[in-house]
Amino acid sequence: MPGPLTGFRVIELGGIGPAPFCGMVLSDMGADVVRVDRAAAVAADGAPQGVDVLSAGILSRGRRSVAINLKHPDGLATALTLTDQADAVIEGFRPGVVERLGIGPDVCLARNPRLVYGRITGWGQGGPLAQAAGHDLNYLALAGGLAPIGRRDSPPCPPLNLVADFGGGGLLLATGVLAGLLEAGRSGQGQVVDAAMLDGAAYLMTMMFELLGRGAWVEERESNANDGGAPFYAVYETADGEYVAIGAMEPQFYRLLLDRLDLEENDLPEQWDRTQWPATKQRLAEVFRQRTQKEWCELLEGSDACFSPVLRMSEAPQHPHNVARRSFEVVDGVVQPAPAPRFTRTPSGVAGGAPGPGEHTDSVLAAYGLTPARVAELRRSGAVA
Repeated sequence: MPGPLTGFRVIELGGIGPAPFCGMVLSDMGADVVRVDRAAAVAADGAPQGVDVLSAGILSRGRRSVAINLKHPDGLATALTLTDQADAVIEGFRPGVVERLGIGPDVCLARNPRLVYGRITGWGQGGPLAQAAGHDLNYLALAGGLAPIGRRDSPPCPPLNLVADFGGGGLLLATGVLAGLLEAGRSGQGQVVDAAMLDGAAYLMTMMFELLGRGAWVEERESNANDGGAPFYAVYETADGEYVAIGAMEPQFYRLLLDRLDLEENDLPEQWDRTQWPATKQRLAEVFRQRTQKEWCELLEGSDACFSPVLRMSEAPQHPHNVARRSFEVVDGVVQPAPAPRFTRTPSGVAGGAPGPGEHTDSVLAAYGLTPARVAELRRSGAVA
């Protein structure tokens, strides 16, 4: 693909979650991303086996895959041959795993000083929790980002695994790798990018911590302007049991919303009177239950009332705005989000569907300088598959 990263080579040590998401982002931007899968993931007949759902499918789109046994001396040597010619490596294992395998950053940077070595863990490479298992929910909780999410009279609500895994994890790893590549282009020296989902989740909370620091944040769910507490920034049920989202925070947008709802601003409490938010929210809830979601779309969508219907994932790709923006596309028969952001001169694009483990072993190794005879030897020895 002619994306802005065309010409860059990235080696992805096959894993799950945020590391594959980072690889997808880099691939969508044009990088040649080769995923190193376990040779054990390929059965004797060449079919994939034991493939994890979090590493296969859409998250693995646009790559080529080689299957290598990193515990075999020749397999490790082959993988290091790939990193020798790469611009970046990304991995998402627990601290110390790649070092024990012999493909850690010290080894790779000694052989390829320009290499950017991107690492993503949950808790970070160091600290008392570094070796503990965890998931998005745990990292978000420790970062202070989970407690404010949800209803006041209910436990905190997991926001899927968008925040720590993919936002604070995969996207910030991609950002770090890109920054490392820019700096390496100037200095000729690579470095390690240490991305932790805990750190990233905390980083995404910067604005909320700023509000807390100046006494403008109430540490009780549904008590703040953007946590569902404010009537002008909330989700409301409609007559047909669907929902609409309202984000009319600015005074002029709030006035427009009330006008469209046939409500007089003077008949309601002052917009920013927190003590009256529950009462105003109840009044707006009564109004929104009077029409269907479709009817509210006809009245409010496209206006400055900051309105949108709450769509299911199956509905989002068909919305006219998403269709016009081509925000979704179909790859190998699967509807999926299109690459973002957009570039005017070097557009991103999906280079292809998800590869099977080892699907491109021969072609990738040939592209990295190994002869067919050498590849055949590696296959016979079990070093590759």
